[in-house]
Amino acid sequence: MNIEEFRSLCLNKKGITEEFPFDVNTLVFKVMGKMFALVSLERLPAQCNLKCDPERAIELREAYDGAIVPGYHMSKKHWNTLLLDSLPPQLIKELLDHSYDLVVASLTKKLRQELEDLD
Repeated sequence: MNIEEFRSLCLNKKGITEEFPFDVNTLVFKVMGKMFALVSLERLPAQCNLKCDPERAIELREAYDGAIVPGYHMSKKHWNTLLLDSLPPQLIKELLDHSYDLVVASLTKKLRQELEDLD
């Protein structure tokens, strides 16, 4: 999967914004103002950071040794870095959905309602 395909998957989700809060090379995707995905525009091979349940994060790192590693410049407990060209697209989509769902679940009741009300 390339960065444009990854970006498209992110932007198809509800309540998404994209921005460059850290530098001009790190594209951040947020749902209702909270980060759920980051992608480097200059690091090769193409990679992204996704939030993950801590236990699942460890299982994924073991199952996909080298293709899924602890989150680069992130909390190693809650974030994984995925090498986009080394993993099946369906797995990347599944993990992107997981990251999005984790962040949505952590939103306040008010923000979750605002997200639900979006068309």
